[in-house]
Amino acid sequence: MARTEDRHSDLLTGTALTVFRLNGQLLSVAEELARTAGLTAARWQVLGAVTREPLSVSAVARRFGTSRQSVQRIADLLVEQGLAEYRPNPAHSRAKLLAATREGLSALRRIDPDHSRVAKALVTELGEEDTERVLESLRQLSQALDRLGDG
Repeated sequence: MARTEDRHSDLLTGTALTVFRLNGQLLSVAEELARTAGLTAARWQVLGAVTREPLSVSAVARRFGTSRQSVQRIADLLVEQGLAEYRPNPAHSRAKLLAATREGLSALRRIDPDHSRVAKALVTELGEEDTERVLESLRQLSQALDRLGDG
């Protein structure tokens, strides 16, 4: 029994360490891409979350599994830069909705060419089928962790 538990622990540790490294690698790439538009990876992430529809800061935080306070700080900076704006929220008078402005959408469009280049290179490196498998595995891992967190 202890061997199985050790193996499970090793699998969780290996997964966590790999995901931590992957997170660092993706953040490094994101910082480089975002720099093109005068953004940081965090500002790109928050701004990108509200391009299709305005969302509350809490909704953005839930989407990324982060704290509302950290998203609020970034949202305030985006508004200060004129890249986003707060709008009234018909569902909640105190929780305003964050929306991208025309300037914010323009900044995001400046990232697109380099983003496409990196995406193509990565899919070429892994192959489309393996890239799809990796994406599905990461989604499954995230959903499993969500379910564990609910219990």
